[in-house]
Amino acid sequence: MPLSRRRFFQQSLAVASTACIPTFEAGGQEESAAGIRRYNLSVSIDALKADPGLLETVRDAGVSSLWLACFFHGKWHHSVEEVAEWTRRIGEAGMGVHHITVPLGHPSFTDKAPDYSAPVSHSGWKPGTRPDGKTYWGVSLHPPATQQNVEALREIKAADPGTVFLDDDFRLAPSPHDIGGCFCEEHREEFLRRHGYGEGQWTELLEAVRERRLTPILRAWVEDVGCELTDSFTRQRKAAQPEMELGIMVMYLGSEKAGIRLSDYTDVPFRVGELMFDDASFSPVKGKTDELFSSLFHRRFVEPERAYSETTAWPPDKLSAANMAAKLAVSTISDVRNTMFMSGIVAFPRTHWETLGPAMRKQAQTHRQVAGHKPVGPFKHFWGEHSRWVGDANPFSLFMAAGVPFEVTDRLGTDGWTFLSDADARAAAEGKLASPGTSLLSRGATGSALPNGRHIEESLEALFAVKREILPQLGNVPYVREEVPVVCAWYPTTNAVLLWNLTEKPQKLTLVFDRRERETTLSALDTALLSGIA
Repeated sequence: MPLSRRRFFQQSLAVASTACIPTFEAGGQEESAAGIRRYNLSVSIDALKADPGLLETVRDAGVSSLWLACFFHGKWHHSVEEVAEWTRRIGEAGMGVHHITVPLGHPSFTDKAPDYSAPVSHSGWKPGTRPDGKTYWGVSLHPPATQQNVEALREIKAADPGTVFLDDDFRLAPSPHDIGGCFCEEHREEFLRRHGYGEGQWTELLEAVRERRLTPILRAWVEDVGCELTDSFTRQRKAAQPEMELGIMVMYLGSEKAGIRLSDYTDVPFRVGELMFDDASFSPVKGKTDELFSSLFHRRFVEPERAYSETTAWPPDKLSAANMAAKLAVSTISDVRNTMFMSGIVAFPRTHWETLGPAMRKQAQTHRQVAGHKPVGPFKHFWGEHSRWVGDANPFSLFMAAGVPFEVTDRLGTDGWTFLSDADARAAAEGKLASPGTSLLSRGATGSALPNGRHIEESLEALFAVKREILPQLGNVPYVREEVPVVCAWYPTTNAVLLWNLTEKPQKLTLVFDRRERETTLSALDTALLSGIA
C-alpha cells in the first residue's frame, strides 16, 4: 500500500478526532458514561453499509467504541481508504474506533478453505493437519502467515494507532476439545529433531493425544505448540509497538492444549472465551453455567480493565435479544470490564438494541458496585493443569446454579467443596492431584475412587441434594433457600449478594443469611444485587 494511502487515512482520522466524544484512558480504551463497564461492538463495514442507521442506534444504546476488521487470513478485505472513511463517520457519530485482524483464520474442519480467506493459495498458506492425518484450514501456523500479519499491522499502525485484537480465534487447535498443534510432516520432523526423538516417540505422542494423558512427551509437544504461537504473537506485537496495543481473542476454555500459554498474555487485552452463541446452546441452565465457568477461568490470568467479553451471536439472528441481554451478567459476575458484541460479517437484528440498551445500563450500574470485589464461598471453581493441558471442553459447572456462593481457585484448597472435571478427576484418582483438605466432587467418568471425595451426577437434582446436606455446615454463608437454578455470588468485602435467575420465568427467591431472610422476585433471566445483607 503506497504512502499516499496512509496520508489519506491520517488526514481522515484528523477530521474524525475533532468529533469524537469519548476520552481515552491508558491502553486506548474509551471511558463510557457508566465508568466501570464499557460497551464495544465488533462490526463489519459491510454491516454498516447495509444499515445506515446502525451507528446512531448502537451509540444511543450505550456503545462507546466500534472495532473494524479489514485484514483476514492474509487478505485485505477493505481498502485503507474505505476504512478511513468509516473511521471518520464513526468519529462524527461520537464513538471511538479500533481494529481487529483475523491472523490465522477460523477452522473449517475440512480441506476447503473458509470463504473469507479464499484464495489462500495466492498467499502460499498451508492447511493444518490433525493427529489422524486429516487436513483443515484455519488456526494453523506456517510461514508466511506471521510475516504477512506483521506487515499488515505495520500498515494499520502507520494509519491508525490504537488497539488491535488478533481475533477469531488466536489459537492452534481446531476446537476447544482438541489437543492442538499441526501434526504435518514439517512439524513432526522439527519436533523429533528438537528433542532428539525417534519414530517410536512420535507413535507414543499420538497415543498420548488419543488417550488424553499428560505424559512427558505430550507435555513437550504442548510446550512447543505454545512457543510457536507465543513467538508469532511476540513478533506481531513488536511490529505494533509502541504506537499500538495488541490483544488476543481466546476461545471458550482456551488454554495450553490449544497453544495458548496463558501466562504469556497477562499484560495484554484479552477476550475471555465464550461459546454459547445461539439460543439452543445458551438456553439450557448448563449452557449459562458453562459460559460463566469459562469467563471466570480466564479472569485468573488478566486484570479486569484488560478483560473483554466475547458476547457473540452466531448465526447473527439465532441468539435472542433476551438471551444476549442475559449474557451481560456473565461479565458482571466475572468483573470483565469491557463487553464486546460481535456477530461476524452480518449484524444481529437492529431491534435487539431495544432490549440491550436498558440491560446494558442496568449491568453497568450493578457492575460499578461489585467491581474489584471477588465472589467467595464454600463451592470452589477449579480448572486444573490436566484440564488445561489434555482435558476436554466439558467443565463441571452446574454447581454454580445451586444457589450456594462459590469462589475461583487456581489450586486445591483446604476447605469447602471443589468440583472436578473429568481430566482433573482422573489425575486425582491416579494420585497426581492431591487435596489438602477440600472435599472433591466429580462426575465419576474415570470409574475410579476419588480420594477425599466422591462421585455425583452433574444434575440439578444431585446438586440440590448436596446443598441440603451441607446447609448445617454453612454457618454465616448466605444461600438461596429455594431449589431453583440461580447463581448466588457473594461479595463480603462490599456486603452484597448478586443473584442471577437462570430460568426463563419469574422466580420468588429467599436469601438466607445468619438466620435472617430477605425475599426478592427476579424476572426471567434477570439479576438483582442485594446490598447490606449483614
